[in-house]
Amino acid sequence: MTADRTAETLLQNVRVPLSMLKHPEGFGGIPDQDCLRGDLVIQGGHIQGMRRPSESGPSSRMVIPKLTECHVHLDKCHTISRMGAVGGDLSAAIAAQTKDRETWTADDIRMRANRGLSELIDAGCQAVRTHVDWGDFSSEAPSKAWAVLTELAQEYRGQVSLQVAPLIGADILAQPEAADTIGRLIAASGDTLGGFVLNQRERLAGIQNAFRVAEKYGLALDFHVDEGLDDGLDGLTMIAETAAKTGFQGPVLCGHACSLTNLSGDPLNKQLDLLFRSGVTVVTLPATNLYLQGRTAGTPEHRGLTRVRELRAAGVPVAVGTDNVQDAFCPLGRHDPRQALAQAALAAHLDPPFGDYLPMITTIAAKAIGQTPTYVDGAETGDLLLFDAASTSDLIAGMERPQVLADVLQGEAL
Repeated sequence: MTADRTAETLLQNVRVPLSMLKHPEGFGGIPDQDCLRGDLVIQGGHIQGMRRPSESGPSSRMVIPKLTECHVHLDKCHTISRMGAVGGDLSAAIAAQTKDRETWTADDIRMRANRGLSELIDAGCQAVRTHVDWGDFSSEAPSKAWAVLTELAQEYRGQVSLQVAPLIGADILAQPEAADTIGRLIAASGDTLGGFVLNQRERLAGIQNAFRVAEKYGLALDFHVDEGLDDGLDGLTMIAETAAKTGFQGPVLCGHACSLTNLSGDPLNKQLDLLFRSGVTVVTLPATNLYLQGRTAGTPEHRGLTRVRELRAAGVPVAVGTDNVQDAFCPLGRHDPRQALAQAALAAHLDPPFGDYLPMITTIAAKAIGQTPTYVDGAETGDLLLFDAASTSDLIAGMERPQVLADVLQGEAL
């Protein structure tokens, strides 16, 4: 029976994680695990609150906001099958993927990106940011993949919000005229300026130009930074200092930050304090970093992961991203933020209750890419997901496709 959107609807005996509520104290229901459990009250297509459960038994359904994937590479995904025996560290992956890129056509990019987007939509994503290599790493002209992905962003409107962030070396951004030209091009079709910062000689100038251009054209910023375990990598420090000094108000997302794991004691505490004051968000990318970082002749001794627990404890926003899927940088995986969060929990020793970490793929991730975060209280049913899950652990570990709550209610017997 079709639900009357003007009438009050009760979705009986469901759980909502406390972390997914903006005002849990006034939501209603009863405490249950790291959630509130009860009958969800819906009126006019919006969540009004929760009543005490009409059923006494346990619940096997859970409601959370749609997911946000803040860091993927849809231009590269699903290419590993044609590369043969590929493996190694970051530089080896870059070399292998660059060679494969020579074979790319618009049709090839579109086919693979469509596959990735379908996986993300099936996973329950409402917003996705994909990085796209910019030209030949030295050109001011955008790549073929940029054109395809910006077209797909328009085609998928209404299904998912797709942001396209060009991946540009800090050495290119260090050239003022090139940075301005790139900024104008991006502003015409996107809203994010992405940079790759590792150990380039002119990296500080590139970072400063990125902030200047982003301010000028109203762009968000997204950096791949310190993606390595060498001592002395300082890109994250430069970004945080520039953000704090300029007072830049747009979102700044810093991906990888692997070398942060080299710090401890006072140097780490000073870095954490700087990051907190700068307002940047760090996104950890467990699959790719675990695969590429800390390579030795045998089993790796380092996890290659940034300091997730310490960042969170210091009040620095931390998100989780999928990053690469079945390409030279990560030969396995699927586009699913829940899988990425599960990997992060294991690699970073994130202990239960797991509801505490759901913001890393929902509200925190949304803010990190400039989106208004959705909480369950007051949300439209079309912005929420219904999972078959008896706990937040069950939800994160699960592989079943979630359902959009609005779609479920269309057939819900009242």
